[in-house]
Amino acid sequence: MQKRNAPIIAATLVLAGCAVPTLDDGGARNEVGSVPEAVIALAAPGQDLTTARLRPEDGCYWYEHSGPVENTLVPLRSAGGNPICTSRQS
Repeated sequence: MQKRNAPIIAATLVLAGCAVPTLDDGGARNEVGSVPEAVIALAAPGQDLTTARLRPEDGCYWYEHSGPVENTLVPLRSAGGNPICTSRQS
C-alpha cells in the first residue's frame, strides 16, 4: 500500500513547490508597469519601464534589471542620474 502511494505523494510535493505565492498588499499602487506619464518622461533611456513599480517602503520607483545571472530591482533614475521618488508627506 505504501509503495503504491509513494509516487503520488512525491508528485504532490514536487508540484506544490511550483505554486506562485500571492501577496495581498492592501490595494497599494505598486503594480508592475503602472508608471505615470510624468515618470516616463523623467526616466533616462535604457531602463525597462514595463517592469517599473512604486515601492511604498521608500516612495521611489524601481525597475527589474535582467542581468546574465539574475533579475535585480534597481532604482529608476532620471537622465541626471537621480532616483525618481514621490514627495514625502510630513
